[in-house]
Amino acid sequence: MNKELLELYSDYLISSFSYTTATGLSKMLKGSISHDKITRFLSGKEYNSKDLWLLVKPIIRKIESQEAVLCIDDSIEEKPYTDENEIICWHYDHCKARNIKGINFMTTLYYNEGVSIPVTYQIISKTEHFIDAKTGKPKRKSPKTKNEYYRQMLNTCKQNNLAFAYVLNDV
Repeated sequence: MNKELLELYSDYLISSFSYTTATGLSKMLKGSISHDKITRFLSGKEYNSKDLWLLVKPIIRKIESQEAVLCIDDSIEEKPYTDENEIICWHYDHCKARNIKGINFMTTLYYNEGVSIPVTYQIISKTEHFIDAKTGKPKRKSPKTKNEYYRQMLNTCKQNNLAFAYVLNDV
């Protein structure tokens, strides 16, 4: 993994107030990094929670303590204009009390000494198709429940020997 390009791209995403593109980042850097290089970096590998852990593990070990907490939450990044697929599809948003189209994901944050660092994540992929008995309309569902993903994420934290006192949830 090209950590320098990852840092640069992450900073670009965090600091942008509008749409972000590889071309936009390249233009902002006055062409010193081509948009093709950025695109190759982003499409080069499908990253997962293990990759995240390998990236943050040295930081976590420096701030780790028995008083730390894990915060597990699910979120939806709205994508109303994107074509529907297994990841970008309809999810129930309990904050808005309705279904919205977007990417549903769960994260585990490690919080200690005023610092929050993500340690696991799970994108909710709805790969199974079914017909809703009430409406007769086709729908999608995930092969696992969020509760199963939740337990899997906690188990990963345990396997990574993370020290913590509590687990906080929004549900």
